[in-house]
Amino acid sequence: MLTKFKAKLKSVQEYEREPIPASSLKSTRSFLGMYAGEHTAGTEFVIGPLFVAHGASAVDLVWGLLLGNLLAVLSWAFLCAPIAVKERITLYYKLEKICGKSLTTIYNLVNALMFCFLAGSMIAVAATAVGIPFDIPMPQLTDWVPGSVSWVLTVVAVGIVTTLIATLGYEQVSRFANIAAPWMILVFLAAALTVLPELGVNSISDFWPVAESKIWTGVPLEGQSKFTFWHILFFAWFCNMAMHIGMADMSIFRYARSWKAGFTSAAGMYVGHYIAWLASGILYAVFLQNSQNSLEFAPGPVAYYAVGITGAICVIIAGWTTANPTIYRAGLAVQAVIPKSQTWKVTLIVGLVTTTAACFPALVMKLLDFVALYGLILMPMGAIIFIDYHLFPRLNLTSERALATGKSINWAAAGTWGITLTACLLINQYFGVEIFFLGLPGWFIAVLLYVGLSYLTKPAPQLKPELS
Repeated sequence: MLTKFKAKLKSVQEYEREPIPASSLKSTRSFLGMYAGEHTAGTEFVIGPLFVAHGASAVDLVWGLLLGNLLAVLSWAFLCAPIAVKERITLYYKLEKICGKSLTTIYNLVNALMFCFLAGSMIAVAATAVGIPFDIPMPQLTDWVPGSVSWVLTVVAVGIVTTLIATLGYEQVSRFANIAAPWMILVFLAAALTVLPELGVNSISDFWPVAESKIWTGVPLEGQSKFTFWHILFFAWFCNMAMHIGMADMSIFRYARSWKAGFTSAAGMYVGHYIAWLASGILYAVFLQNSQNSLEFAPGPVAYYAVGITGAICVIIAGWTTANPTIYRAGLAVQAVIPKSQTWKVTLIVGLVTTTAACFPALVMKLLDFVALYGLILMPMGAIIFIDYHLFPRLNLTSERALATGKSINWAAAGTWGITLTACLLINQYFGVEIFFLGLPGWFIAVLLYVGLSYLTKPAPQLKPELS
């Protein structure tokens, strides 16, 4: 058995530094399953309840999610997927051609670390369900560090299983998501419908009055900030900014037969980031009602209360379907730094880092802020790729500059990244713009900076010697 497993690992080929061959392209169904599985997942058991905790109103939530998720789908379809299908290489190899080896190495390490933290939060979510039979103390909204040895041991066990799945490569990750996604969606819906009578919903006509008065009341919990329509719209749009505007999913869509596969992200946005967020918010509202607004925050017990062991299993698998592709992406980022290493070995190391991070509950409790920060940090590089691909040929500027010049660092790209993030920090500090809103002005700042700095650092043309 062990020999066959090792042989399977050695056979994994992810084409890290070459275009995907036609024989390895995936069907639209593959992307539907992966996006539905990844985005109907562990994060949904956290984000939906956090909207309740932050006092989102029912009207703001419904319309904010409708429009925000639409903008996210369009970002995948028109920004990320076309370049991915045309180039058929990973984000990391593309950046190396544009930014140079040195700058890309820094980016890859930052990206991998962010991926590790995101995957770690999902391992922690799954651990809240695994720990139910062992009566493990659950984390609270105010917790930052591990509260018990039993919590740490549970997280480690979940992390090991998740990492082993991710080491098998994209095909296995996609297959796992395809199998799990339909079942998870049904569990989310069943759990929400099961607990609605406890809130006073006994008919369809009862739902909206109860939604406004008992679920999304517009009143935040103690110590939590107030969320408006604009918070919800921009969060729904930008919570995956690193993937679409930041171009991280170039590494996924390079397997697509057509750029139109970008629209398959709608399966994740409207099943996961819409229905599942609403459903998990309902579950959390029941928990708050029964616990008199307790600060305990553990998706596993909440789902278990609604539909028993099925709910707990759903939380576990939901955590895996988010953590698996995220660890896979992190492995690709690190593998780009050390290209001669085998992908599965790098993914294993990344999984160990992820599991360590998962021990800290702060990753879950501050998930909204973290995913916003994560997308913001990586966004400027996505803007650089977009402009380099679409605009530079028209401006007579050199595309893939590092490759063309042989330089190890593209200073125009480095300046764009650093100055954009500094500008966003200043906008936040001096104008009070919250992190959820910084991605939009930040993208335009990055575009203008990269074009301007590329002109300023453009090599001078070689003068031809005069004829004597």
